[in-house]
Amino acid sequence: MTSTQTAPTDSPSTPTTFESLGISRPTLDAIAAMGWDDPTPVQAESFAPAVAGEDLMVQARTGTGKTGAFGIPIVDRLVDPKPYVQALILAPTRELALQSAREIEKLAQHQDMHTVAIYGGAPMDKQIRALERGAQIVCGTPGRVLDHLRRGTLDVSGLRVFVLDEADEMLSMGFAKELNAIMERLPEQRQTLLYSATIDRPVQRIAERHMHEPRFVTLSGDAVGALGVSHFIYLVSGLARSRDLVQILEIEDPESAIVFCNTKAETQQVAHALQQAGFNADWLNGDLPQGEREKVMARTRKGAIRYLVATDVAARGIDISHLTHVVNFSLPEHIEQYVHRTGRTGRAGRTGTALTLVSPQDLGRLYYLRLQYKIFPVERSLPSAGAAQTRIETDRIAMLEAAFPERPSEMELAVARRLLTHPDAERLLGGLLDSFFGLHGTSEEVTEEAAAVRRTRGAPAEVAERETETDDIEETPDDADIADDAEDEPGGAAEAGAAGLEAGDAAEASPAPDAEAWETLYVNLGRKDGVRVPTLRDLVVERADVDADAVRKIRVRERHAFVEVAPGLADALIEALDGTEYHERALVVERARPR
Repeated sequence: MTSTQTAPTDSPSTPTTFESLGISRPTLDAIAAMGWDDPTPVQAESFAPAVAGEDLMVQARTGTGKTGAFGIPIVDRLVDPKPYVQALILAPTRELALQSAREIEKLAQHQDMHTVAIYGGAPMDKQIRALERGAQIVCGTPGRVLDHLRRGTLDVSGLRVFVLDEADEMLSMGFAKELNAIMERLPEQRQTLLYSATIDRPVQRIAERHMHEPRFVTLSGDAVGALGVSHFIYLVSGLARSRDLVQILEIEDPESAIVFCNTKAETQQVAHALQQAGFNADWLNGDLPQGEREKVMARTRKGAIRYLVATDVAARGIDISHLTHVVNFSLPEHIEQYVHRTGRTGRAGRTGTALTLVSPQDLGRLYYLRLQYKIFPVERSLPSAGAAQTRIETDRIAMLEAAFPERPSEMELAVARRLLTHPDAERLLGGLLDSFFGLHGTSEEVTEEAAAVRRTRGAPAEVAERETETDDIEETPDDADIADDAEDEPGGAAEAGAAGLEAGDAAEASPAPDAEAWETLYVNLGRKDGVRVPTLRDLVVERADVDADAVRKIRVRERHAFVEVAPGLADALIEALDGTEYHERALVVERARPR
């Protein structure tokens, strides 16, 4: 593979209006209806080479308008109204695939083009019927796209454009084998557009193998994720992170934020802690049923949820306008995820803030963040008693502003001006304030009332009551790890299964043979591989192409994991997963044996 290099840039060298790019009138009208004023740098830099038919490798951080960067040239020049699939867009998650499909559908609203989203966890027959109706553009996830290709329900013989969106995310989720299998089934003569926040060696290997003399455009370089974002860290002990987070949010007072957690258990714990403190918060993770996920996301987009607590997997594909803050409850296991997290704020030229709680155990990853990405967060101290007092005083002033929104009469204003020059003004004003706040209760009650107004700023959250068992899908604590001698080898399921049961996890074992019994599978991936429950759940659902509710329990250990699956699916899942690769490691998937 040879490539043409375009140097890093913060602003495009091409004209800065959509009209000057030579975009057709129907597409311009659609862009105007979407409220886009001017192209972002990635959109301006990508358009000309894309419509010229060049292969592109574009490095641009999350939130810079990448969907528009490939969507505009696709609907404007690269696809015509003929009723067959001409463009295939691959995304790492169903949310991102749906988001791309919706946005491209809007871009093509004045043209005779149709877009279909295909992804795991949704009915196959409905997607087949949509494809049969003649969609020109398909957005999908790797597992479901590959399944359609194998079944022959997705015909790509006339494909012109293939897009890899968030390529590094797909590879980090272990979809290298699926990506290669998909691209080997595509026509040789096609255009490939690859967009990624980071261009590491795995991404480069994909490009070398499947792209033809790509032009390399970078709009982020080594400072990826830092553009337009102010980075701050709070050093914490790690023993009471939820309490520390509450203190930080009291002082920082973000207008809106995503609070990122590393595990499913943390999302619920943190969201509940924020709710108990009076904050407008809710949680989202990969284990939440699709219907609940959509409700939470809808409330978030409408501003009904001020703080969304989420895992990395659950937050992918969520686009929240004017997000002011990203909060890392803890640094991610893979530090490149910090880039994707913080890229969700500071979008479209706006300023953004990233806050991270850093414990002594996180210092190594913090060092790597500085070394690898040249991001140097500013250290802040946990709020002092003085800062807390300042917040109380500020809340009371806000309470006064809300109580007196109208302009007083000229007489009252004249008295106020004289009062400010009175030699005993402080005592007189204090007496007036004491009288006003005394109507609202004791000093403590006034403080809580004023703080509650700030914490619930915006529409009240409609937090759904979810019937969730605490042990349904979980990550085990360190003291429940399986012994180190339970190695992740092909024969390890028996030993690991027995060890897990001896540790008190009897519910994981498959009961006596029964056609209706759920079965437990052993997977040779654990925490040491950077695997967490949401990641493993997405991997199973996408690669095996099953509904999300086909997985009931996931238990992640240090060296392996157990996955409880619906009756009759074990053999199919083993066939789909066993022997595939995750981060260049061969998966071993087999039935866990009872003790």
